[in-house]
Amino acid sequence: MKICIVIPAHNEEKRIARTLDEYCGFFSNLKKNKTFDFEILVVINNTNDRTESIVRTFQKNCKELRCLNFKQGGKGFAVIEGFKDALKRENDFIGFVDADMSTSPSEFYRICTRIGQSDGAIASRYLKGSVVRPKPTFSRILSSRIFNFLIRALFLMPYQDTQCGAKIFRREAVKEVLPRLSMSKWAFDVDLLYSLRRLGFEIKEIPSVWSDTKYSKINFMRAGPWMAIALVRLRLYNSPFKGVVKIYNRITDFVYRRVK
Repeated sequence: MKICIVIPAHNEEKRIARTLDEYCGFFSNLKKNKTFDFEILVVINNTNDRTESIVRTFQKNCKELRCLNFKQGGKGFAVIEGFKDALKRENDFIGFVDADMSTSPSEFYRICTRIGQSDGAIASRYLKGSVVRPKPTFSRILSSRIFNFLIRALFLMPYQDTQCGAKIFRREAVKEVLPRLSMSKWAFDVDLLYSLRRLGFEIKEIPSVWSDTKYSKINFMRAGPWMAIALVRLRLYNSPFKGVVKIYNRITDFVYRRVK
C-alpha cells in the first residue's frame, strides 16, 4: 500500500524544515519495515521566501520527496495540483496535511490506519477523544463553531470539523472528485467533502491530536467574513441558482479589491 502526502506550502521557510525532517524520518522507517510505502509532495504556491531551497536540500536525503512550484497561490489550488500530480503515479491513497505540523506524522499515520472500508478519513479537533494543545482561545472556539454551524445548516453535512488540515482519501475518490471542485480558497475543504458525499463516497471523521503552532497565518477576525461569503457562494453554485454565482462573484471581487 502506498500513500502520497501532499503538503501545500506558502512562505513556509520557518516551519517546513522541521515538518519534512519529522515526516520523512517517520515514514521512511515504516517503509524500511515494509509497513507502508509513501511519497511526500510539497506544492509551493505564490512563495517569495526560501521554502523551495529548503525542500530541495531535503530531497538530497529523501528520495521519496517531490516538489512542485507555482506562481498562483491558495491552499486549495496547491492541494488540487498535488492531487493531479499524485494520480500520475501508483498511489493507493492520497492525502494532505498542513505544513506547520499541527498534525504529527504518527497521528497522520494513525488516521490512515483507521480508514477501514471507508473511502477516506478526516481528522477532527471537536469529536470526543480529540486533544488540542494548547487549549484554544474563546474567540477561536466561537468563530470555528459559528463556521461549522453554517456548514451544517447550508450543506447538511454531519462533520464536526471540516477545516482540520489532515485528510486522506482512496485514489478512486480523488480521481472522481477532482473535476467537480470549484473552490480553491476559503471554502475548499467544504467543497471537497460536499462533492465527495454527493458522489456517494463515505468519509469517516476521526478524533485527532492537534497542536497549535507558532507563526499562525490565519486571522479569524479578518478571515471570518470571507469564509462565510465563500460558503454562500458554494451553496449557490450547487443549487438551481447557479447562474447567480457569476453576478455574486463580480460583487465580491469588487468589494475585496476595495477593502484589500
